Amino acid sequence: MSFLEELAKKGLISTNQISDIKTRAEQKYNGDVDEALVESGIEEDKLLEVKGEYLGIPVRHMNIEGMSFNALKYISEDSAAHYKFVPIELKDGVLEVGVTNPESMEAMDALQFISTKIGIPFKVFLISKNDYESIMGTYKGINSQVEEALDELNKSDMDDAKGMNEESLSKEIKSIASGGEEKIVEDAPVIKIVAVILRNAIEGGASDIHIEYTGEKVKVRFRVDGILHTTIVLPPNAYGGIVARVKILAKLRLDEKRKPQDGSFSANIDGHKIDFRVSTMPTYYGEKIVMRILDSEKGVKPLEELGLSEVNLNILKESLKRPYGLILITGPTGSGKSTTLYSMMNALDKDKSNIVSLEDPVEYHMPDINQSQMKPEIGYTFASGLRSILRQDPDVIMVGEIRDKETAQLAIQAALTGHLVLSTLHTNSAIGAVPRLVDMGVDPYLIAPTLIVSIAQRLARMTHPSLRKEVPMDESIRKQIEEEIKDLPASFKPKIGDKMYDTVPSPECPSGTKGRIAIFEMFKVDKEMQAVILKDPTNAAIYKLARSKGMLTMKEDAMFKSVQGVIPFTEVYNFNTESD
Repeated sequence: MSFLEELAKKGLISTNQISDIKTRAEQKYNGDVDEALVESGIEEDKLLEVKGEYLGIPVRHMNIEGMSFNALKYISEDSAAHYKFVPIELKDGVLEVGVTNPESMEAMDALQFISTKIGIPFKVFLISKNDYESIMGTYKGINSQVEEALDELNKSDMDDAKGMNEESLSKEIKSIASGGEEKIVEDAPVIKIVAVILRNAIEGGASDIHIEYTGEKVKVRFRVDGILHTTIVLPPNAYGGIVARVKILAKLRLDEKRKPQDGSFSANIDGHKIDFRVSTMPTYYGEKIVMRILDSEKGVKPLEELGLSEVNLNILKESLKRPYGLILITGPTGSGKSTTLYSMMNALDKDKSNIVSLEDPVEYHMPDINQSQMKPEIGYTFASGLRSILRQDPDVIMVGEIRDKETAQLAIQAALTGHLVLSTLHTNSAIGAVPRLVDMGVDPYLIAPTLIVSIAQRLARMTHPSLRKEVPMDESIRKQIEEEIKDLPASFKPKIGDKMYDTVPSPECPSGTKGRIAIFEMFKVDKEMQAVILKDPTNAAIYKLARSKGMLTMKEDAMFKSVQGVIPFTEVYNFNTESD
């Protein structure tokens, strides 16, 4: 029995109307029978109830004003628009999805694919087209200010908009003192759009803002807790103005579009001082902008809040008391190395020590520390800066990154001649730091007496404090941990209890996570390790000795943090035990 026949059976239409409704749906509504039925006088709510009963799908009447829209991140706007379904909420670990046409196999296949990809089961509800359109409207802007600004922008043609972007914005900043803080004014559409983007990124706890032109639209994405989310989609005519606005704030050249540029600016947003580090890069459709958000008012974290275990915290504190030597932090870009370096400098005695840093860029301004910004374009590099620093009578030297042989050798020489040197290196593990230095041309006999401690770190998402639930220890997880630490000496094996914590997502926090914490791997260099570095500075030899002294790998550190409820166990799979 067809749906129209079911309606006739229930007396909502007559049998004679069926043919007429089908014809009208084809000719007037592109085959949409529901639209033709509403035109015939059937109430939409009644039609929805009968259709739900006919298809065996529960009906959901939405209260849009009272909804939490956190679930929107699970299904992109493009998918929702194409397949006519929208996420409603994450409830008891199940994503509830509203659909307007559950008979569409294409839509159901797409929903199954999305469910498999995000690892969350789904439940389908039938919703009205009006409710669907209302929920879709929330994708369109972070808030209504963006829509209003776009309306203003669309009132003028492209030539007028272009003139406004570059000329009027240039006039606006002429009165701003060099190096001062720009106040984000909102008296022009483009300026308003950029201000809204920045404000909402900050309110949403984003670390980075990505603005990219795809040829058909301008996508704005926020990185929150390490994961990028498309937050707003703008029309192409807003692109030129947004790029110009950001470039002006960051004091970049408006006419240079062929090569990357770097800059920065500060802004007072609702009385809160925020620093933005800006990078532009030419792409096929135009320049892409990435802005790193640096909230200087949050301050530098104490060492105790970084996520170090008690053993590793004590090792690091003892290392910072040494009068000279080299402390290395390793990891890829975005792994939190700079945060750890700032915490280490903050833990030093700044009154009795002359602490000098070479940074590219200076991310946070710290009192009582002499911070120097590198400028490679004029020949001021880490290597040349190190030579100058040694004439400044330093006690502690922080080198932002050891990138080449010259910088590595100068850092080692500084550590040998009575200075405590803190720096970073790009390797995959703590033990990989020594072979990396050897590859860069530093002799093992120089590394052995200077290296104090080598640290590797990554960032993992933290469990939301209010969403942790104590549960019995999962035996499969226990076996994974036992297998991972089987080669660790018994005296160093952490105790695995009978309890662990699980993450329970909520409508307010669908991911169940909030913020990030560092995962560490660390070993110190004692007499035995010095001997190994001199004789056999390889990953295998260094790992064997470090392991015998109780070093935990990053994966193991993540495992024990998950058991304690600090991070979800799913984060553990982002770490491996292989060294570089």
